[in-house]
Amino acid sequence: MERTKILIVGGGFAGVECARGLERGLASGEAEIGLVTPASYELYLPLLPQVAAGVLTPQSVAPPLRRLLHKTAIIPGMVIGIDTHDRMCVIRLISGELVKRRYDHLVLTPGSVTRSLDIPGLDEQARGMKTLAEAAYVRDHVIAQLDLAAASSDEEDRAQRLQFVVVGGGYAGTETVACLQRLTNAAAKRYPRLDPGLIKWHLLDIAPKLMPELGDRLGRRAQQILRERGTDVSLGVSVAKADEDKITLTDNRVLPSRTLIWTAGVAASPLIGNLDAETIKGRLVVHSDLTVPGHSGVYALGDAAAVPDLTKTEGALCAPTAQHATRQGQHMARNLLATLRGEPRTPYRHKDLGLVVDLGGTDAVARPLGYELSGLPAQAVARGYHLMALRTFTAKARTLANWALNATTGDDFVRTGFLSRRPATLQDMEATDAYLTPERARELTR
Repeated sequence: MERTKILIVGGGFAGVECARGLERGLASGEAEIGLVTPASYELYLPLLPQVAAGVLTPQSVAPPLRRLLHKTAIIPGMVIGIDTHDRMCVIRLISGELVKRRYDHLVLTPGSVTRSLDIPGLDEQARGMKTLAEAAYVRDHVIAQLDLAAASSDEEDRAQRLQFVVVGGGYAGTETVACLQRLTNAAAKRYPRLDPGLIKWHLLDIAPKLMPELGDRLGRRAQQILRERGTDVSLGVSVAKADEDKITLTDNRVLPSRTLIWTAGVAASPLIGNLDAETIKGRLVVHSDLTVPGHSGVYALGDAAAVPDLTKTEGALCAPTAQHATRQGQHMARNLLATLRGEPRTPYRHKDLGLVVDLGGTDAVARPLGYELSGLPAQAVARGYHLMALRTFTAKARTLANWALNATTGDDFVRTGFLSRRPATLQDMEATDAYLTPERARELTR
């Protein structure tokens, strides 16, 4: 008798935790698990700004899947189309080859991509902070601007290269500007031909507050820390147009700059939009037990799913955070095991444990379990949480060692030459143009 086939789409927090739970709970021969992901690691996104700043090495935040999963077949590629009628997925392997894979139960955890807007020049000039490749590229790009500015005798060219713009006042944008500004401030000491006063960072957000989820007091404290370091924080403002050497803002200011880092929110994976299923703001509608209405054997969770938040008022949805994705993955594994054994599924319910924002050095703000912290206590909570959340001892040890090394010796400001001759567009880095329509997927699967 053929074993039940469980196919998990996506190797992020939700997908990996689901696979780990199934490996622990399935009896021998009860089902076979497949996990489709283009990466060979589980990326710990909250620490990505520290990779871009060189505080952490990429290996510290990317535990390899083969250390985490031992019974799951890892398929290196992307699901680019789904035929829910015939229960088939079209997969593009990292080699470019298209293959088909049948499933009995499909768990959709494709995650999210950087949310793009219809702004002239944005697609060509903006760089994201959503993948390991983007973090490595941004680091190389920022250090390259310092190198080129130091070698230039043109004042206008220097001004363009030494101004950096980050858009997005959420956690990703705030931590990115905090970490990278510390990088450039430290690097300036190694460039005797550069005036440190010319290095300028800008943080923009169309919202009236920085990180409103933290509350007014902590949001203001984070803003104060950034401004004390010299960051120009502009709220109620965004980008109107992006050119190669300047950025025009919605308040008509023009910033000479060759660096635009775009962290203005996320959107569900484009795979979700290509399914014949209901969505809410691009996220797949699911019941509280993580099943997709109208599609038998299909489940969705993580950033790509609009999971009801039963701990809040009716109609509330779980935020697209690593914390929820991890817990939803664990809950999905339990529900799948129950389904296989003819037992009832249970609704997902998890109270948010709080939020942490690491601003580098001894600066941080945190709100664990509703308590507001800043400074060293918040930094201890933030880093302790990250260490607990990392999934392997090796990753924890590397991260701890990197923090200690960076605190005592600083950075070396090394460029790796990553994609140095080709612009790293959001579309290229996050493969947002790879997906098939439902009709095309059905053609290929049949």
